[in-house]
Amino acid sequence: MKRRAIGYLGFKNARFGKIDAHIATCAFARSTLKKAVGFAESEGFELVHGIVDSMWLKKHDTTIEDYERVCQKIEDELDFPISFEGRYKWIVFLNSHVNPRAPVLNRYYGLLEDGTLKIRGIDLRRHDTPEIVRKCQSDMLAVLSEANNSHEFWMLIPKAFKVLETFVSLLKNGRAPIQDLVVEKNLSKMPNEYTKQVLQAIAANRLIEEGKKIHAGQHIDYIITRNKSNIPENRALSAELADQNTTYDSEAYIELLHSAAMNLLPSRYFPAGN
Repeated sequence: MKRRAIGYLGFKNARFGKIDAHIATCAFARSTLKKAVGFAESEGFELVHGIVDSMWLKKHDTTIEDYERVCQKIEDELDFPISFEGRYKWIVFLNSHVNPRAPVLNRYYGLLEDGTLKIRGIDLRRHDTPEIVRKCQSDMLAVLSEANNSHEFWMLIPKAFKVLETFVSLLKNGRAPIQDLVVEKNLSKMPNEYTKQVLQAIAANRLIEEGKKIHAGQHIDYIITRNKSNIPENRALSAELADQNTTYDSEAYIELLHSAAMNLLPSRYFPAGN
């Protein structure tokens, strides 16, 4: 069950902003969230997870009306609009890459009772994720979405990883469509200004050699290519220059698939309502 509590000011992304305003907004958000949690707990609900604008609650043997009732109480007590999004069959809060024991605030996925799959912060939501990785993760989630409760979810994990094996096999056999391997990255500076040979800079330099004009801030689409000779300049090729004869680096893409699959493994799992 998710509650919308209060939004926050994205200071670092604001064209005009003041850090003091950002700090103050977050402080009010934390205070409001803390009070909302207190009201919910006084009604017998348990906090599962909370961030600056949302909280997830659970309570044994409860109904949607019970959730709506506590939602109304919070709104009345705080004089603050709040909405009830729905009740989950199951939800997974994903772990931090830095500290595997700690879940991060905005990386989760879960299945609402109406069949809607709610997804935040995983690979298929990123603009730079290759289509083959996006398809693999999406198909794995489709399998997991067949679960109606926590027991079924865990039982379906091996089936979901069978999906991974299918995509890995596609890459190993050289049958992956080249258009599904495109990676999109942004050039934060001119290609010759990078101190390390990052793949987007390598691909951009190849375009410059072809007479193309490249500028900082430009999106570069490229294919990760096989580099038997270990020459840095051969590690990436602009998607514009690639064709069906381009030899992609299957190991690099398989590594991306494995990473995306592992990103679906739960570190904290809470079945909604039971």
